[in-house]
Amino acid sequence: MSREKIRTRIKFCGMTRAEDAQFAAALGVDFVGFVCVPGSARALLPQAVQAIAETLPAGIKTVALFQNAETAVVQEYLRHFQPALLQFHGREPAAFCAGFGLPWIKAVPMGEPQVYADWERDFAAAAALLADSHTVAGGGGSGHSFTWAQLPAAADRRLPLMLAGGLTPETVGSAIHAVRPWAVDVSSGTESGTKGIKDHRKMRAFVEAVRAADEA
Repeated sequence: MSREKIRTRIKFCGMTRAEDAQFAAALGVDFVGFVCVPGSARALLPQAVQAIAETLPAGIKTVALFQNAETAVVQEYLRHFQPALLQFHGREPAAFCAGFGLPWIKAVPMGEPQVYADWERDFAAAAALLADSHTVAGGGGSGHSFTWAQLPAAADRRLPLMLAGGLTPETVGSAIHAVRPWAVDVSSGTESGTKGIKDHRKMRAFVEAVRAADEA
């Protein structure tokens, strides 16, 4: 009997330039993420996100990342472009996350001890949980990893898991073998050394490493 082929979804986050987002689409990634958090080195204004998103092919899904944003801020971004997913990286309750009529992802701050099952219970309506290396007080995109053993086994998860936190072309294969996530999310691991500026060689190498892990 043939074994079902595994396909790990890929999200490239922290896009600030159209050429990087377009290259991600050409590589066949599933999601392109934009940081909508004032003060972040990768943050873009709504009009800038709109300008990049309009250059992308229809098949690629865009993600808007917020952290403790006011309702009016989220609505202002949604007035300029319609992401496929919202991603909430702060202390937002489930009712807030669900209040915009779009599928959403909730980030779990694995940089400090968590009862992962509690997050699955409290955010049961999420499209996925994103396990990242930040703490409750911090944001993502730090380039640091966390101990994957903190996560429940794939068979014990109730929601799809998107894995983030210090992933690189060199480490993502091991992460996929160890965690079996539904998707992987990378920001700093595909950058040139400047936040928000992508290295196309690293982007390609990351995608190739994910596909090699899936084949294995």
